[in-house]
Amino acid sequence: MSDLERYRYGVIFNSFHAAVSFSTKLHIIVVYFSTVNLGNFIEELKILMSPFPMVNLMKPWVDRTIREALNSRTADYNAGIISGNMDEYKSAAYGVRRAVREAKRRYGKKLETQFQQSGSRSLWQGLRMITDYRSPPSGLMSADESLANELNTFFARFEATSSSANASSTNANGASANSANANGASANSANANGASANGTIGAANGTCAGPTIEQRSLIITESDVRRVFKRVNTRKAMGPDGICGRVLKACADQLAPVFTDIFNLSLTLGIVPSSFKRSTIVPVPKKPRPSDLNDYRPVALTSVVMKCFEKLVRDFITSSLPASTDPLQFAYRHNRSTDDAIAHLLHTTLTHLDEGRGNYVKMLFVDYSSAFNTIIPSLLTTKLGDLGLHTSLCDWISNFLTDRPQSVRVGNCASSTLTLSTGAPQGCVLSPLLYSLYTYDCTATSSSNTIVKFADDTVVMGLISDNDERAYLEEIKHLENWCQENNLLLNVSKTKELIVDCSKKQERHYQPVRISGTTVERVDSFRYLGVHISQDLSWSRHTSFLAKKARQRLYHLRRLRDFRLPSKVLRNFYTCTIESILTGNITVWFGNSTKQDRQALQRVVRAAERITHSELPDLLQALVTPEAGVCRHLQDNKVAYSIQPHHSTLRPPLMNRFRREEVDVPLQIIGY
Repeated sequence: MSDLERYRYGVIFNSFHAAVSFSTKLHIIVVYFSTVNLGNFIEELKILMSPFPMVNLMKPWVDRTIREALNSRTADYNAGIISGNMDEYKSAAYGVRRAVREAKRRYGKKLETQFQQSGSRSLWQGLRMITDYRSPPSGLMSADESLANELNTFFARFEATSSSANASSTNANGASANSANANGASANSANANGASANGTIGAANGTCAGPTIEQRSLIITESDVRRVFKRVNTRKAMGPDGICGRVLKACADQLAPVFTDIFNLSLTLGIVPSSFKRSTIVPVPKKPRPSDLNDYRPVALTSVVMKCFEKLVRDFITSSLPASTDPLQFAYRHNRSTDDAIAHLLHTTLTHLDEGRGNYVKMLFVDYSSAFNTIIPSLLTTKLGDLGLHTSLCDWISNFLTDRPQSVRVGNCASSTLTLSTGAPQGCVLSPLLYSLYTYDCTATSSSNTIVKFADDTVVMGLISDNDERAYLEEIKHLENWCQENNLLLNVSKTKELIVDCSKKQERHYQPVRISGTTVERVDSFRYLGVHISQDLSWSRHTSFLAKKARQRLYHLRRLRDFRLPSKVLRNFYTCTIESILTGNITVWFGNSTKQDRQALQRVVRAAERITHSELPDLLQALVTPEAGVCRHLQDNKVAYSIQPHHSTLRPPLMNRFRREEVDVPLQIIGY
């Protein structure tokens, strides 16, 4: 877009911004954006939309020289057929092969230049083209309107079941609100007295007290809107409103004043425009060949403008909540990862096994059915209010989750529109954070039990002593009741139980776990957050899985070698696609893996060295060098380090039980 066009659009938007009064803006929020497509509004102001992309099926290194050589070979072949002399054809065929080699060499130099100039997108597009890497097929059924309507009805199945739960929660909230007002303990009175709002969460055992934070309202500035608009990923798909990210990024300076007023007015009134809430569901298959409607995951395409709005709200909420909120929720938190969740799980298990000879641990890996789609907005806003969020922001979130128009698109076919008031769409920026706050009061009721959460991946751990499993079974029953109260559905068929028992001298009779009258399946290994956890805490199965997956990627590395790319590009490809597999969650399993398991993984590294003709770091070096610095940084940062649930346990092991010279313990575990 030229400077003249930017100036012209700036005049148009600034004139529109100055002429609109408060009542007119209110009309835009409530009426105009609810009935008129915002994309048409932008189009009326002559904002250029992105053109339809053209697909080039030719290899990227095919240029004019190759096409000329091919034409020459064809002409010489036809002439040779007539004259009977094929010498010129053979020479032309050799010329084609030579032209291809030279074109590939030039393209390799181009990729190397892009790598040196940090042109990562063009570089990886070229590497994918060279290696013939293709994304797996979508696995969608034949696209028709009936399938789209069936999927839309199926994805909206929680709307009917949540009405009764919503009514009961409303009554319960009203009773609690009346009692709170009678006692004079409202959040407003607390703020008036100079105290922060104390939120007491009605957890499972009735004793879980919420953290204390200071209530403050959200006011969005023009610089914030301009910043998020300029950071929009222009390659992301546009939402139902038809506004692409390129428009917001190119016209960020002109659009920021208008949308700043719209965003602040929306927060003040607690109303989200209907066009911002509208979503188009794109069903994504969970497996290559889906056979049932439940085999599709509903991923929502929403407005790009609303995504920017949600980012501002999300950042405000995360900055308002204290770091101690739900310490065993490891997802969507700063300085938390899957490594921390698995490390806490394993440390708790090993500590309990070391405390007594007859101790054992039972782990219940809980699976929910469409967890995000079952959130009840009234329950969520109550919990957010207990956490201390401002009332106006709670009302805005409630309006954001209610009366959401939704349709399903399968290929070129679209379903009819349904209006939902339950759940948070998968694909919205706020949905993961809202779900973690919705489940923050799901905590263990007994000191012998622990509930570890990473988003909706929940593990109930029972630390069993003296063969007494009553507290563990009561915890599962309590979790089942909590799910019923909060409209979460347990998927018993995918819920598994794993028992870690190192006692070999005595045979035990473990009590089965039953949920809703169905016995939970007991397994000897379970893949949790990408790591295979076995009942004997060995890592042979996990390392075999990693070695097999990494060897499959070596094929693509060989294709790049045959293309004669420089070693620097090959090493970068190895680091991103192969080493990332071998070192995934390495801090929790590498220290206790056997010598044979490490050698199997190291053979993959040696094979990659022979392909790249360069020395690559072994796994122990990859473990110690980058990760140790992160761990030391966390311990230097007292605040960030203290919020880790297991920070007080990161100490060197006892020398009379372990020998550090004989056992390679990761630096993250021994607390260096």
